Amino acid sequence: MASRKRPLINYIHLEECYTPPPQTGTFTTGARPQTAPRKTYTVEEAVETIGFGRFHILLLCIMGSTNVAEAMEIMLLAVISPVIRCEWRLEEWQVAMVTTMVFLGFMAWSGVWGYLADRYGRWKILLLVTVWSSYFSGVTSFAHTYGWFVFLRTMVGCGVAGQSQGFILMTEFMPSKYRGRILPLGQIFWLIGSTIAILLAYLIIPTLGWRWLVRISTIPSVILLVVFKYIPESARYNVSVGNTQRAIETLNYIAKMNHSCLPQGSLIETHMGKRGGIFDLVDVEYRRTTLQSWFIWLGTAFAYYGLVLTSSELLENNPVCRTMGDFKASEVYNSLESCHCKMFESADYQTMVISTLGEFLFVPFSPFIIETLGRCRSLALTMGTSGIFFLFLNICSSRAVLTTILFILRALVSANFTIIYIYTAEVYPTNIRSLGLGSCSSMARIGAMIAPFIAQVLLGRWPVTALCLFSVVCIICSILAFTLPIETKGRAMQEIKPSTPSI
Repeated sequence: MASRKRPLINYIHLEECYTPPPQTGTFTTGARPQTAPRKTYTVEEAVETIGFGRFHILLLCIMGSTNVAEAMEIMLLAVISPVIRCEWRLEEWQVAMVTTMVFLGFMAWSGVWGYLADRYGRWKILLLVTVWSSYFSGVTSFAHTYGWFVFLRTMVGCGVAGQSQGFILMTEFMPSKYRGRILPLGQIFWLIGSTIAILLAYLIIPTLGWRWLVRISTIPSVILLVVFKYIPESARYNVSVGNTQRAIETLNYIAKMNHSCLPQGSLIETHMGKRGGIFDLVDVEYRRTTLQSWFIWLGTAFAYYGLVLTSSELLENNPVCRTMGDFKASEVYNSLESCHCKMFESADYQTMVISTLGEFLFVPFSPFIIETLGRCRSLALTMGTSGIFFLFLNICSSRAVLTTILFILRALVSANFTIIYIYTAEVYPTNIRSLGLGSCSSMARIGAMIAPFIAQVLLGRWPVTALCLFSVVCIICSILAFTLPIETKGRAMQEIKPSTPSI
């Protein structure tokens, strides 16, 4: 018996502690032969055993950079709006329609990309949507009519909808105790993308024009196409579709980069013959979670993009102060409305940068808050506080006070997005994870589609009504977040649907 074990020990040593599937042997106890037990492990156990290391830092940098590309495409809508209003003599509703159509494409394709990612892989879909969005974004710069501009930006929205697969990949590769600490750092990349878009607009629009701004903004997406090759397909996905050998190769690759090793034994195959579908999101296990999450996502996007566009309107016209009886401001506004043209000045760009930097305010504290309070209570806290600060915008104030309020609000609404992203990626099992996140993202775009008409149309006429509407939605979402039935803090990533109800 000792002679049988020696080759196995040598093999483990040569393979740097990567243990191949052990051979089933027999040994004799008395007169009856018995089978030696096989050691097995799951992908979850492998990820936890490998731990956090160099691979995860590379993963964060590359997948987080998808947020840079997405943020730049979205922020372009805010910085280009005054320019296209001047160029094509647009009405307020026409400017709002650009943003709405972009998010219509986003909404229509989020669920589609999630469905395809659960069947064909996260990595493949991420590569496809990056090519898609960068191509149509570049073509947008050649649009010479309002109609073509709206259509091409809608196609960009369709592509950007699938970039959430980068977050799915990060979540599925991240050890459980690091998810609450590392995943919020992805917000830094969104901040970088938003800030770069504003600074480029400040430098390029007055000199080269908005078309060159759009072309230059596609550069991050092109760079991503080159570096994606360093990130493999999700091991959880490979196991779920029966490609166990590829999953083992991926886990070995990660372990080697992290100078770690896999658990002893063979990887358990959890291949599901039937892939998840949309009805799995609303069955007894996840019905309440899904329905509440859908509205929270809608409210989160409504508040976030509403604030981005509201900031632009407050800087352009300050409709809150105009309703306070300032006849001169009203007179100026009416003259601007008739000529449809008021370009951003240096002070406007400065305020936008400062308010955008507010997104960084929550990042240092987010790991502590999320891991201490849990996902649900943290989201309830930030959502409720967002609702309160939206009410503060009803006060006519100086630019310094307005900038401070926008700074804090930007931190809060971005925190809402960070927490709900983490929660949604953790709460669903592997076979419907991308679909679940995609469906929630689709609901979010409904909120994003409504936001322009509130922030760019209603705000100009009844600012108090518009700002109170943003506040009410945030408070409702806070209540829904607090009553979510599943808390994912410290919870292992689910591979398949549980056999018992979760609610």
